[in-house]
Amino acid sequence: MLEISPTWRSTYPGACVGVLAMYEVTNPEKNAQLDEKKAELEAALRERYSSYDRNDLLAIPVLAAYRDYYKSFKKTYHVRHQLESILFKDRSIPRVAALVEAMFMAELKNLLLTAGHDLDAIVLPLRIDVAQGSERYVCMNGEAQTLKAGDMFIADADGIASCILYGPDRRTRIQPETERVVFTVYAPPGIDGRDVHSHLDDILRNVLVFAPEATVELVETYEAS
Repeated sequence: MLEISPTWRSTYPGACVGVLAMYEVTNPEKNAQLDEKKAELEAALRERYSSYDRNDLLAIPVLAAYRDYYKSFKKTYHVRHQLESILFKDRSIPRVAALVEAMFMAELKNLLLTAGHDLDAIVLPLRIDVAQGSERYVCMNGEAQTLKAGDMFIADADGIASCILYGPDRRTRIQPETERVVFTVYAPPGIDGRDVHSHLDDILRNVLVFAPEATVELVETYEAS
């Protein structure tokens, strides 16, 4: 399902990408059991990081790896800001459709950058590569975006599906009627591939809360070495 570019291997040795593909999913606007699990996660995060300030968060190895990646592009990691809003501003995980919430929940638990796509909108194979700086795509907000040279991206046969700096595209976004879904995880150097696999397992368990009949087509990690 995922082809590996030699450029990605040579540019980011030690990086990892994870892929989870599931069939026969549903995507309800809300689910009571998932809401309960989300509240439990928010409480667990506040307890886990109760003694942390912002500098302590930046020292977490996973966040440090993303900090270094984003810093090279003069940007900051948005998942860190989302975690801070829960810890320091008493906000909640945003309410969106269940498949996206399942992904957000795992992101905040494990701090690993993840994109979700409607697999029926993907033209396989997917490919992990490194941008030259001329590639363009339409972001989730409908605006055209040119990729930054050096940024990791994932594309299918029709174009860019996501990149680290600007997120997933609009063309393959998860829809209310999505029945097949693929989640992709970007892990820059410094993050253990085993953590990426555990993260995929967390997404899977979250999805099974509201889609117990779903089946797994693929769960795999790919490491640059």
